[in-house]
Amino acid sequence: MAKLLTEMLKGTLEGIILASLSGRPAYGYEITARLREQGFSDIAEGTIYALLIRMEKRGLVDVEKVPSEKGPPRKVHSLNAQGREYLEEFWRTWSFLMERLEQLREGEGE
Repeated sequence: MAKLLTEMLKGTLEGIILASLSGRPAYGYEITARLREQGFSDIAEGTIYALLIRMEKRGLVDVEKVPSEKGPPRKVHSLNAQGREYLEEFWRTWSFLMERLEQLREGEGE
């Protein structure tokens, strides 16, 4: 199951990160910790950082450098208006997929 879960997460992880940021801004390690607390234990920190960079380049998140007590400033990410629109579309798409998958599981898709 772990391999299948990993493959399925690849397509949804961006939306999962944006959903995590919808509550409050966070830096990369904090996002990873939040997701692990929610059961996403196999997600590597490096994966989160790479996606955050990509989302920043796409204009889905804003970044603020905040001084850190330990080392260089932290990049705190927050969801902006474009990111909120993307997240809404992600949830609509997710709902559509879930409905269709439930139909298939219940045998209605035959």
